[in-house]
Amino acid sequence: MNIEKIIKNAVLSQEAYPVKENLCRIKLDANENPYPLPPGMKRIISEHLSAVSLNRYPTPGSPGLKADFARYYGVDEDMILIGNGSDELIHILLTAVNTSTSGSVMFPTPTFAMYRISALNTGHSIIEVPLDNHLELDTDAMLGAISDKEPSLIFLSYPNNPTGKCFDRNDIEKILEASGGLVIVDEAYFNFSGKTFMRDLDRWDNLVILRTLSKVGLAALRLGILIGHPSLVHHLNKVRLPYNVNIFSQVIGSLFVEHSEKFLDLTDRIVSGRKWLFDELTAIEGINPYPSDANFILFSCFMEKDDVYERLMDRGVLVKSFASPDILKNCIRVTVGTEEENREFIEALNVVVHGE
Repeated sequence: MNIEKIIKNAVLSQEAYPVKENLCRIKLDANENPYPLPPGMKRIISEHLSAVSLNRYPTPGSPGLKADFARYYGVDEDMILIGNGSDELIHILLTAVNTSTSGSVMFPTPTFAMYRISALNTGHSIIEVPLDNHLELDTDAMLGAISDKEPSLIFLSYPNNPTGKCFDRNDIEKILEASGGLVIVDEAYFNFSGKTFMRDLDRWDNLVILRTLSKVGLAALRLGILIGHPSLVHHLNKVRLPYNVNIFSQVIGSLFVEHSEKFLDLTDRIVSGRKWLFDELTAIEGINPYPSDANFILFSCFMEKDDVYERLMDRGVLVKSFASPDILKNCIRVTVGTEEENREFIEALNVVVHGE
């Protein structure tokens, strides 16, 4: 059998999402929360998980968790869809919408890689609109593409990964007004920006918001939340696999809602660390950090970035380098770590760049 004859061309032509397992002492490459669970939470979680029946399927649709997050976000339960991470919710959206238009999925670039990968894997054609030289949306180009191509879905990471800043709110509002399709505002990093479109759900029936627990210290759960209008969620539920969220994630997700203040105290520490890290990067000659609303900072360097990346790894510090030849060609992304990790990263970067 020639396996390539039965695989989609869109799958054959791409590489799998690259996730390398590099063992480094300081891991600052994946935008994870660097802090362990808050004191006492491990005990509380263990007590609740001890009552779980492993021989039974988890409750389909996670109704208890839906109710908890509806209360937490101040929306109706029928506006919530729980997913196995935001990745699954993105895939559900792409599976549900039609592929008949000439450019059915649009997003700016660079942005979160899974928008492109999942769109191609679900048979969509894509429209990629490069950011301008200030790493902002090229709104005129996006509005022109909306008029010409009528995309079914538009993905906007807010703040944007990997550039770090929230796009201008007025630009996003223009896109919402112009689009006849869904506009997904991915607020994965909301807890570090404080900026949201949650209160605007009543203004636009094509607005969809994504949230996640991955950035607040629970990345291992793979728990994402979609908030949209009830009629949309009703249809998306037809695509959702029946037992898509395991019982451990359901239980711990509800505990997050109950004890959210303990988790969110850590995000305040990360925001403080972000300011310190930005100031320190700014002080290094030849390093140009970009302002960030997220838990990471993108910076360019005058040296060959791959050399910087490898020499940081030699010193036990793992960051994110990009293979893209476009606006990111000289850029590296560093996650905000603990106070000690941030200091060690800056010390290592100084040695790499200036031998200090």
